[in-house]
Amino acid sequence: MPGVHDKSRCRSGKVVSMNDEMDGVLSSVGPRLRALRRERGSTLAELSAATGISVSTLSRLESGGRRPTLELLLPLARVHRVPLDELVGAPPTGDPRVHARPFIRHGTTYVPLTRDLGHGLRAFKQVMDGTRTLGPEDQRSHEGYEWLYVLSGRLRLFLGDNDLVLTPGEAAEFDTRVPHAFTSADGKPVECLTIFGAQGERIHTRARPARKN
Repeated sequence: MPGVHDKSRCRSGKVVSMNDEMDGVLSSVGPRLRALRRERGSTLAELSAATGISVSTLSRLESGGRRPTLELLLPLARVHRVPLDELVGAPPTGDPRVHARPFIRHGTTYVPLTRDLGHGLRAFKQVMDGTRTLGPEDQRSHEGYEWLYVLSGRLRLFLGDNDLVLTPGEAAEFDTRVPHAFTSADGKPVECLTIFGAQGERIHTRARPARKN
């Protein structure tokens, strides 16, 4: 009776040992790591500094001269911000749903609508409870680009010297290097969709200036 390591699977009339199948999966990790690093525009030295893995080990991983281990793949997955199964080319589970894990910051609930795959677009549904109000003095800036679309409530957007109110169905887009802040315009809950990412296809701003008292 064959041992556990001698089991085989039959595919299309061919017998493929499980060891051969595993070797095939592992041999594809190197090219996948190299392609991912180049896609991110990183050098081996930069990746080494971020992961603590030596340049020579990273080079041998990419060339197939070093067998990938969990100890090596975990920090690489973390730095590249991709799921571990994406690095090893695991087969898809067939479930396309995004299992969101909401989190709360400063009275706003964030519901992720996309997986964190690195430098691509990220989408969130934001629900503000209306209890925290912000003013022009609370504006902040950072790298990136943002789109937002109001689902319900009245959203007040401070964008540099602009003071705007967006109502359901209205959208705004802006370079996040411009100081900005948004809050409930009337102290009531607000729901909106936001997308963060590199500058690309844009949604035209459709908002009315806030009324002056």
